[in-house]
Amino acid sequence: MLKKEIAHIRKQFKLDHEMLTIFDILNVYIMKDSSEIYHYERQPFALLDREKQELYMGNFKKLLTGELDQKMFELTFQEEAEEPTRVLLHQGLVTGDADEWLQLMLLLVEKMLKDTKYEKDMVVTFVRGQYFSPTKVRNEEAEESEKDEMFSNPFILCSVNSTEQQRKTLMFDYVEREFKYNVFVDPIIRLNSPEQGFFYPSVTDNHSNVNRVLYCAGKANDPNLHFIEQVLNAEKTVTALEERAIFEEIVKEVAGDQLDSATIAHVYEEVHRVIENHEEEEPPKLDYTDVERMLTAGGVENVTKEKVERAFQNVVDDKNYEIKASSVVPKFTSKSIKIETKVATISISPQDLKYVRQVNHQGKRCILIEVDEDAVIEGFTLTTETL
Repeated sequence: MLKKEIAHIRKQFKLDHEMLTIFDILNVYIMKDSSEIYHYERQPFALLDREKQELYMGNFKKLLTGELDQKMFELTFQEEAEEPTRVLLHQGLVTGDADEWLQLMLLLVEKMLKDTKYEKDMVVTFVRGQYFSPTKVRNEEAEESEKDEMFSNPFILCSVNSTEQQRKTLMFDYVEREFKYNVFVDPIIRLNSPEQGFFYPSVTDNHSNVNRVLYCAGKANDPNLHFIEQVLNAEKTVTALEERAIFEEIVKEVAGDQLDSATIAHVYEEVHRVIENHEEEEPPKLDYTDVERMLTAGGVENVTKEKVERAFQNVVDDKNYEIKASSVVPKFTSKSIKIETKVATISISPQDLKYVRQVNHQGKRCILIEVDEDAVIEGFTLTTETL
């Protein structure tokens, strides 16, 4: 599933969008004390008040927002799971009976409750609907529109949201002309910050893929592995942060843990070049031969394919492991790298790392940054010293 495919789906989650239809919505309220279903309610989405529809649409868009492998993860279902969720979701996807869909989703909620203790009351929201996607890329010179031929894609979306108690407030009554102390006892459902959820089925090459599911975490690089493995019955995922750490450990195995900034910058540039020049649909990955080539080009001495292959085996126990290139390099043009010292934390982009050096000046280590313009601190221009 590619970033552009997720974006295509997400932008359709707004009211009156002609390429999206939501048929039913199911809300299930779970009590934290008993970890049981306290109440559930299913109804046609079209019968909700418009204000409620807008709140839910905002929740769904928020759920589907974030970077792949950081906040959203395309997962493959486990092959030998008992009572697999894949079967349950597929039945819910193809059934035309709203009551049958309700019962299937309640079975899924029961799986969420098993071996799980929630710290707050929770609300699980399911919707079923369909969205449309073009059968081919639109030709700007052609007379026909991309809407002439469309795929209809049924889907199930789930959003898990926590609740919170409203704060005690002081209010002014315009009629009685007096200040009043109010305590609201009804909990607020935090639709603007979903805890987690999923979108089924995933999308591959603009087609629905019922063998995969898109899992959405509440926080970046913090997927709920119990939910992934025990509820969705999907294979464990590796976050972009974890893959970056794997890459760093492999490089340390080969080149040691001390490298100059020019070498690091050159390796990042090589990885970025791979990403930019990649033309296939699937995101580019790096194997041990790619890493060997990048380290050699970066000036690291005594690098061999055998040495890098052995490093892969030592770090991930698989010499044929492939690392997603996008996980290795933080955003190339944004200040996504932090240089941390006791004195200060410096943020810099990978493309500008080549302008940074650590030097020894009069017996003291210093960070030296090459700049084209005068440095300004609190409105004062720094004077330039000659070392």
